[in-house]
Amino acid sequence: MNQYVLSVYDVAGEPNRVPSTPEEMRAFMGRVIALEEEMDRAGAFVFGGALHGPDAATVVRGGTGLDKVTTDGPFVEAKEHVGGFYIINADDLDAALAWAEKVVEAIDHDIEVRPFRATGRVQDGR
Repeated sequence: MNQYVLSVYDVAGEPNRVPSTPEEMRAFMGRVIALEEEMDRAGAFVFGGALHGPDAATVVRGGTGLDKVTTDGPFVEAKEHVGGFYIINADDLDAALAWAEKVVEAIDHDIEVRPFRATGRVQDGR
């Protein structure tokens, strides 16, 4: 079984896609929970989560010891940034793309699908 990362990208300056009313939020969360339960039943779900915006990022750069520098903000200034992701188990790319289509339907965001090269304990999905 292979693992894939389904990355959700947000685009700066685009209208906020986060539901704005309590009813919209309940419907949104209902779709997300149903999707994650379906992934779990199928043995595909490994991990998923949303990220705070790029303004919450801190970057650690270079060197050793006292040579390290930390800066506020994202690693690169870009219009797009990762807003969240899923790590899934899938037999092949086609199966991963099928899950990505379901994520797109549930959250109304474009998804990037990439093979995940796990190390250590994450490799077996636990």
